[in-house]
Amino acid sequence: MEENKNVSKNSWKRIFKKRWFFPAVYLAVAALLLTGVLWYQNAINEGPDLAEDMENQLDDLATDQEAQDEEDATTVMQQQEVLEMPVSEDLQAEIVTKFYDYGADAEEQEQALILHQNKYYQSDGIAISTSDHQAFDVKASLSGTVTEVKQDPLLGNVVKMEHEQGISTYYASLDEVFAEEGNKLEQGQTIGTAGQNTFGQDNGVHVHFEVRKDGEPVNPEDFINQPINKIVAPDQNKEEDKEPATEGEDKEDESSEENDSSTEEENATDDENTTEDSSTESEDNANSENETESSRAMEHA
Repeated sequence: MEENKNVSKNSWKRIFKKRWFFPAVYLAVAALLLTGVLWYQNAINEGPDLAEDMENQLDDLATDQEAQDEEDATTVMQQQEVLEMPVSEDLQAEIVTKFYDYGADAEEQEQALILHQNKYYQSDGIAISTSDHQAFDVKASLSGTVTEVKQDPLLGNVVKMEHEQGISTYYASLDEVFAEEGNKLEQGQTIGTAGQNTFGQDNGVHVHFEVRKDGEPVNPEDFINQPINKIVAPDQNKEEDKEPATEGEDKEDESSEENDSSTEEENATDDENTTEDSSTESEDNANSENETESSRAMEHA
């Protein structure tokens, strides 16, 4: 064992005595130091680039999130339709009868009256026509489901559609009807063509268009190009003392009231005549009694 130790020590001594040993050690240490310095400088130089890369990545993420939010908002707006006129955009149409609004001025209210059989009725919608009085296509103002298709003796062909959020629309005075009950129509699809009816015959070829919120009629002009969630029913307090007549509503009650009033007036007149006749008879009887008493007094005299 001692011999092996001595041999090992002698070998190391021989190595140390070599002239290349210490320079080699110095070169190895210098190489390590240089490598460390270069790595440190590279890390310092790459630091701003790394920070910039991270910042760019964060900006890209923010941009992507904004784009996603805009896309979601666009999707929501597409889902939330706006109320459109039931005619083509390029059609030169005009409103010939307005919605009867109790808060409007007298001129607008006059434009919202419908003359039928020498009586005026308040309009629950608007009548749309053209200057040439030619037939035109009637479009669905909102996407929805056709819930009723009927032929009315006064209104002509009528189509009713149900939509979201308690909105319903009515299309009357139609000539041809292309939709059927149960059909699901997209906004702008053709329902039928405008025609004439008995109730609004003064308007010629037209379409009578109504919008209702939870069954209450609203003025379509107030909500055209508005989202359907903006459509609200009129204040119930303002509607307490009014009973607006819908186009084609039966008016027998009004006729009955007029007949009752006429009957009451005739009865009152008959009562007055009877009273006058009774008074005349009483006066005649009194005069007869006076004449009899006078004749008796003359006889006694």
